[in-house]
Amino acid sequence: MTISLKEELLRSGNVIFTNKGVSMKPLLRQGKDLMIIEKRKAGHILKENDVVLFERPNGDTVLHRIVGEGEGGFYILGDNCIDPEFVPGDKIIGVLTGVVRNGKKRINVTDPGYLRYVRLWRKTYPVRRIWLKVKAAVRGKLKGASGN
Repeated sequence: MTISLKEELLRSGNVIFTNKGVSMKPLLRQGKDLMIIEKRKAGHILKENDVVLFERPNGDTVLHRIVGEGEGGFYILGDNCIDPEFVPGDKIIGVLTGVVRNGKKRINVTDPGYLRYVRLWRKTYPVRRIWLKVKAAVRGKLKGASGN
């Protein structure tokens, strides 16, 4: 029997795993970095810029950054994504506390270098959003032109 990420997090209180996908690039590199996630404790106050593990209605678990707060939940966005999504607060099950880079160096979310990355990445979002849209449009035109 395979235990899900959510089940393991709720059972043990923390999980360490590698990500699938590119939605949190450049913070997380697929198959190269380990994420350290702690279970969201009762009363834990989430704040903007926290990276949280949440469950989508289809049961998928996703790790993205809080970029805003709304009625009963949060607006969440991957560092490599264009549009935020709204996630009810009760669907957030864990919080990123650190990253292990290349199996060696642990980077805590309280480290000054990590906090500088977050500030820079958030400030450049408007420009990155335009860039990602242009890149997606060009990629779509190239696929259409090649007949794929």
